[in-house]
Amino acid sequence: MRTEAVIGAPPGRQYPGRLLLHKFGYTVMYIALAAVALVQILPLVWLLIFSLKNNQEVFGMAPFAIPAHPHWSNYVTVWSSGNIGRYFVNSVWITAVSLVCTVLLASFVTFAVTRMKWKGSSLVLGLFMVGLMIPVHSTLIPLFSMFNKLHLTDNPLSIILSYVAFNLPTTIMILLGFYYALPKEVEEAAIIDGCSVNILFFRIVLPMTSSVLATTAIINMIYNWNEFIFVNTFISSDKYKTLTVGVQNFIGQYTTDWGAIGATLVISILPILLVFVVMSERIVEGIAAGSVKG
Repeated sequence: MRTEAVIGAPPGRQYPGRLLLHKFGYTVMYIALAAVALVQILPLVWLLIFSLKNNQEVFGMAPFAIPAHPHWSNYVTVWSSGNIGRYFVNSVWITAVSLVCTVLLASFVTFAVTRMKWKGSSLVLGLFMVGLMIPVHSTLIPLFSMFNKLHLTDNPLSIILSYVAFNLPTTIMILLGFYYALPKEVEEAAIIDGCSVNILFFRIVLPMTSSVLATTAIINMIYNWNEFIFVNTFISSDKYKTLTVGVQNFIGQYTTDWGAIGATLVISILPILLVFVVMSERIVEGIAAGSVKG
């Protein structure tokens, strides 16, 4: 009778000690996650406070001390007299064009390797994967020489081509596992119904991979938006510079406007944060789908 009573009792009454331990474990986990989140947020808070100070306050106050009179004028200065508006627009369109080209070309390559039978497919895939092992810095001189001969230095096309070339291997590697796991029955049914290869790819395969494409798009966007070396090497005109290089305008030979630099960095971070917040669910969905299906 005692055994039956225990079995028929509600879950909370069966093992009160285990339930308490379970709640304690969740509490500790949430506290640990909150601490990690706080550590991640602190640099952003510091940067915002930093952007509201002048040079005297930057060096004379504690790092997290809020100035008595925040200098919001730093943002007006960088936008009006620092060419940040032009750099911002350049960063947006160069990042967008590079991202679309990279994701589309990587999808083409992955579809051809995983769905089509042709000689040399393994060799081509291997050549793309070799790109993962090539350091960016070792290519600066050869790329500059090549672009100079093609008259592409100080041209946004040199930046876009460099971004696409260096992001393709990583994007293809992410897409491979997902494509291998896609059910071929859907594509076979579409071919039986008379779909051409182009219609099959654009209307069936691409929509099916939208979740993992969102993940690769975010990865490419972060790299392209924050990239500095290629822009600093290949671009010399102000009209083609991006935000990462435009920060140097506030670094002089004798004086440096640290508040303006902080304001520029805050402006450059906001689009990345906004896109990540908007697409965070798609990113998690893409990672989870890839891990389960791959």
